[in-house]
Amino acid sequence: MSYRYKQPKPSEITPESIYKRRRELLKAAGFGATLLPLSPSLMADSEEGPQGSAIKASKSPLSSDLEPNSWNDITTYNNFYEFGTGKGDPARNAHTLQAKPWTVTVSGEVDEPGQISLEDVMSTFPMEERIYRLRCVEAWSMVVPWVGFPLAELIKRFKPNSRAKYVAFKTLYDPQQMPGQRRAVLPWPYVEGLRLDEAMHPLTILATGIYGRELPNQNGAPLRLVVPWKYGFKSIKSIVSIELTEEQPPTSWNLAIPSEYGFYANVNPEVDHPRWSQASERVIGSGFSLFGNRRETDPFNGYAEQVASMYKGMDLSRHF
Repeated sequence: MSYRYKQPKPSEITPESIYKRRRELLKAAGFGATLLPLSPSLMADSEEGPQGSAIKASKSPLSSDLEPNSWNDITTYNNFYEFGTGKGDPARNAHTLQAKPWTVTVSGEVDEPGQISLEDVMSTFPMEERIYRLRCVEAWSMVVPWVGFPLAELIKRFKPNSRAKYVAFKTLYDPQQMPGQRRAVLPWPYVEGLRLDEAMHPLTILATGIYGRELPNQNGAPLRLVVPWKYGFKSIKSIVSIELTEEQPPTSWNLAIPSEYGFYANVNPEVDHPRWSQASERVIGSGFSLFGNRRETDPFNGYAEQVASMYKGMDLSRHF
């Protein structure tokens, strides 16, 4: 069984020569500087390379062959409401987060509950690089070279019992470090959940880095969830708690707007969000169009062959 994501169309990849000349091309077209923040591919005069400490990682056989977005795209266009609701807010504000030292508590329906430090995580679990397309709920996408390890390996270490059916996650709650938590934008702390089989699937990882470097704060440092066949909001960041439960756990967006966001969050182009179509997505970094190039959205984000069987018999328009 292949886990390779299908190859992108040539129109989805920005030639490097054009990408680096984007500012000049926009100015020549008569666009003012006030328009540039609309896309990360329009935000900087020069590319920044990967920063932070290197992480030793092997190339995963589950990685796709897609061309990753640039470091600048990935680190300046983010959803991380703990640092603001604008796409550029996390990059501006997340410097206040102290990502070290860091400890994650694992509890609930496990035989050996306990804690694990970030240092233990990095030394215990072999890191691997996986290139996944992240499709966000607002129908934009980018391709990220994640560094991390299978979530299943962490869960197995704490020995889940027969009552464990779901996995609940919780983000750090600290309004001093996370200024977005001072506003009632969402019910804090941020919480997320997966069914146990989803959490144990080999495609699901806990990410500790991008581009072979430690995660920048704005990308969810030091530990975040990546589930490639689900929308971007199944991507909880700065995780401090993992609890195995018998009952379906709450999730932040479902708590905030239950009519729009369900528990499963599978990528399903046939079911529209109440306020926009899910049939296509805007590809971040795909040229200098103000609205970005668009591509058709793939069921389960292109991973239907590997994951669709987990939802056999379910009405995915109702279990959204």
